Amino acid sequence: MTAPARRRRAVSDEDKSLRRDQIMGAAKEVFARKGFHATTIADIAKEAGLAYGLIYWYFDSKDELFHALMAGEEEALRTHLAAALAALDEPAGSAEALFRTAVRATFEFFEADKATVKLLFRDAYALGDRFEKHLGGIYERFIDDIESFITAAQERGEVVAAPPRMVAYTLAALIGQLAHRRLNTDDGVSAAEVADFVVSLALNGLRPRRD
Repeated sequence: MTAPARRRRAVSDEDKSLRRDQIMGAAKEVFARKGFHATTIADIAKEAGLAYGLIYWYFDSKDELFHALMAGEEEALRTHLAAALAALDEPAGSAEALFRTAVRATFEFFEADKATVKLLFRDAYALGDRFEKHLGGIYERFIDDIESFITAAQERGEVVAAPPRMVAYTLAALIGQLAHRRLNTDDGVSAAEVADFVVSLALNGLRPRRD
């Protein structure tokens, strides 16, 4: 049986971009399956159907490839969230509707791609200083988005007057832990139901008391 021919290095800018995407797609699958430490460049090359040395035309190291994957997944998540919010039928001024839509879209994104959850919530957190700054930046930008919803709700008197960033960190931690848990069990509920529970729990607990 003849071994499949290895693909050559891409030449045009478009081909190079497609090849990078191909390598990152393969890397994500292998990282998710084997974990960062157990994965080798040879594993990624085999998954992508490429010659071992060809990977180094596009990425200097496994670390650089992992950084590129984190950046790509953050962009994909933010694009998904923006599309979900743009399609919202509710009035733009409804902070609850915006928050509910954003949380649901986040859970549905993670549900559709468990490899991303493993990448961001399992491997990156376990790898220490090499990825801490990059992952911290991704997390802080996620916090920024949540904080904007909280601030808008506070301005309408819909949320208690607590430090909005502290509230945002609390909600982000809850979302992250639940997304990580759903790698192993769905608890018999859909991603949309989990999102609705998180939003209801948060908003009911954060509503100011009416004396």
